[in-house]
Amino acid sequence: MSGNVELLSSALAQAKAENRAALIAYLPAGFPTVDGGIEAVKAVVAGGADIVEVGLPHSDPVLDGPVIQTADDIALRGGVKIADVMRTVREAHEATGVPILVMTYWNPIDRYGVERFTAELAEAGGAGCILPDLPVQESELWREHADKHGLATVFVVAPSSKDERLATITAVGSGFVYAASLMGVTGTRASVGEQAQELVLRTRATTQLPVCVGLGVSNAEQAAEVAGFADGVIVGSAFVKAILDAPDEAAGLAAVRSLAGELAEGVRKR
Repeated sequence: MSGNVELLSSALAQAKAENRAALIAYLPAGFPTVDGGIEAVKAVVAGGADIVEVGLPHSDPVLDGPVIQTADDIALRGGVKIADVMRTVREAHEATGVPILVMTYWNPIDRYGVERFTAELAEAGGAGCILPDLPVQESELWREHADKHGLATVFVVAPSSKDERLATITAVGSGFVYAASLMGVTGTRASVGEQAQELVLRTRATTQLPVCVGLGVSNAEQAAEVAGFADGVIVGSAFVKAILDAPDEAAGLAAVRSLAGELAEGVRKR
């Protein structure tokens, strides 16, 4: 069975045709529970998210700040497994029809087996993977299997990436390029900053792939600012925080749906 890389490309193209950026939501699998995580994905899509990244919880998430680390810890203490991540992708995609990616560090895939992981993700209807810590020069095995199964390989670029490095990364990536708006870990911030816009311009000079910006966006105003220069706006910590701060699961689902609605309006005011 082939994955949904084409659906991902179509979602980004549709947003561009509507003269706006795509809204990409991140939520960890297994948080607050496996079932609750699936419902949270449905809620952000109902609110207006175009694409969803499902996080594979990791005990040492080097790119993630304290909010997502807390959610990962809750998921891991709850016993979340890769099978639960695949189930989240499958049920969320079947319920919403939107492209669902997995965001994961390399170690869990390496231990699970690249062929097994890519085959199961494609079978679940996944659109691809975001791999923040897989060096491009060590990615050939992954890309071979991802291509075979119709999955996107999304690499992360940062403001510190030199132009030559950007060209190397974008030459082998697919789906879109994840541009980290600033150096550091994920988390909501008062300002997304000018570094992000410069990075998008530099990245676009090397590729025709859409460039989507993450790290720091938490409200409609910031979403509108980033949507003014990026093809997609990625929001994670703000959604996770909304669930963490909610008194119960129903309130958490209502909060993420509402936030997605505000952000979806934001990306349309670019």
